[in-house]
Amino acid sequence: MERLVSPSSSISAPRLVYSFLAAVMATLIFHQIGVLLLHFAGMTPNMPYDTRPAPPFGVPRVISLAFRGGLWGIVFVLAERYIARSPGGYWIGATIFGAIFPDVVSWFVVAPLKGLPVGYGFHFPELLVGPIVNGLWGLGTAVILNGRLSIDPLLR
Repeated sequence: MERLVSPSSSISAPRLVYSFLAAVMATLIFHQIGVLLLHFAGMTPNMPYDTRPAPPFGVPRVISLAFRGGLWGIVFVLAERYIARSPGGYWIGATIFGAIFPDVVSWFVVAPLKGLPVGYGFHFPELLVGPIVNGLWGLGTAVILNGRLSIDPLLR
């Protein structure tokens, strides 16, 4: 299997910007398709592309989510050399990164900061929604970052 990222890969400012944009696109495509599929499966009442205002600035929730996804994209590219060395390979590592890290932060940091129970109460099957859609986001970010789905035309 080809190694997409080597342990000696350097991280440049353009690569960080590109990772932010790739992760925004992965949020808008892969993550939101996951939300739609899980909605149809009855696992979440949420629909994709939620345009209700999000506090504190009142921007549409999907825009807020895409921005936060972009920030996670920067974390993703900083960890990419480790993701590439994961036992399942790069693609599995990217999916696992997405399924674990954003959810752990959401469950154990964001929820308590919002005055909600840790893990939002860990109710099943809602407990699986985050790891599934964020795992799709991780895979989508990797796909876009590695040119399998190019965003270059969008940058012109």
